[in-house]
Amino acid sequence: MQDLEFRQQVLDSISSSFCGAKWYNATIWLGSGMTTSCHHPLPHKVSEQEIKVTPRALHNTGQKKFERQQMQRGERPTGCEYCWKIEDMGSDAISDRVYKSKIYPIEELNRAINTPPNQDVNLRTLEISFDRTCQLACSYCNPAFSSTWVRDIHRNGPYVGLESDGRNHFTHTHDSSQLYRFGEQNPYVDAFFQWWEFDLHQSLDELRITGGEPLMSGYTWQLVDWFKNNRGKSKTRLAINSNLSIELDVLQRLLEACEGIELDIYTSNESCSKHAEYIRDGLNFAVWKRNVLSLLDTNQLRGLHVMCTVNALCLDSLPEFLTELMEIKNKIQSNSPNFTLNILRFPSFQSALVLPLDLRLKYQQQLKYWLSIWENNCYLQEHEKNHVSRLIDYLGTVEVPHSGAADRSILERDFKRFYQQYDQRRGKNFVKTFPAMQAWYDSII
Repeated sequence: MQDLEFRQQVLDSISSSFCGAKWYNATIWLGSGMTTSCHHPLPHKVSEQEIKVTPRALHNTGQKKFERQQMQRGERPTGCEYCWKIEDMGSDAISDRVYKSKIYPIEELNRAINTPPNQDVNLRTLEISFDRTCQLACSYCNPAFSSTWVRDIHRNGPYVGLESDGRNHFTHTHDSSQLYRFGEQNPYVDAFFQWWEFDLHQSLDELRITGGEPLMSGYTWQLVDWFKNNRGKSKTRLAINSNLSIELDVLQRLLEACEGIELDIYTSNESCSKHAEYIRDGLNFAVWKRNVLSLLDTNQLRGLHVMCTVNALCLDSLPEFLTELMEIKNKIQSNSPNFTLNILRFPSFQSALVLPLDLRLKYQQQLKYWLSIWENNCYLQEHEKNHVSRLIDYLGTVEVPHSGAADRSILERDFKRFYQQYDQRRGKNFVKTFPAMQAWYDSII
């Protein structure tokens, strides 16, 4: 079933605001005890008292149960604003609630809408983060998700003068994001492994481990060893989010431990060479590409997925980057690696919408041209085509990154203030890296 047909005939027939992820999917940050049903709504706290009663409370929180009830009534939860903004662009716009629901059987979706909202439900897909250990410090990340960002703030102090950073992403070390060190008793990690051993390893379709960089976490290897030592006990697919800025022997260790297990690798990138290395501080683009090709050569993966975070800086070489991915597909005659284009909203001064209209329209035309070349290629998947199309529409029609965002003039000033400090701290040069943006950048006062 095509994506638009699925939205109209399945989702909207269930409820005009229904999303299966609210019932069957979760991201849980075990280092801080925070959760959300997908990566768009803001995370909220899991009750430490409730997980002592049942580890299922890691997912079945009071807030999620309230939002499920809203969806059952056809109301739009405010935290799901990303999807409503996409859908309000037009009746044929495909938001992420389509992709996050389509992976589940229709009978499961119908069961969800009829489940009493106060009842616990079993997860089908789960993403967990054990800690924030990471060797990169990407520009749109922050200390809550990267230990290298923490060291930046410790060494250089807070970023200053950012009027629109209402969440204070860049002013402190976000110690509440890592409440426990590896080896310390962590009630959230304990609850996860309790739930996992009891029945989660049987009910879960896919377990995805993220970070930080999860291959730097001891808990990740503890879980990988569980799969290695319990082959055949679980049908759960294992997926790893990795920045792939790692040595080949680490990849080999992972592949050997996961032999005979369905394994997916999700990696992040959205631009080429010097642009990628500027945005993702600490990245070596050549090493990243080497590791991508090495993984594809093994024929051991179920899939390799590239998550592109669409921000203001990546648009300059995004078409070139997508071309590289398509050329890899054509060479190995496979749908893998596949890609998703995930539109950044926070921090809002790094959104693509901070760019002036002439630059946005320029990048829009470049994406249109790219799509005209590749849209009939047999290895370009439907969701990939739809993601490119919606980004094209987004650049031309949407003006505000999210509700409550600051005025464009404030976002522009914060953009320049941030990257001036970023350059000084990281030894980079914005103007030399992005000459196409120089005239606009220099004009910001």
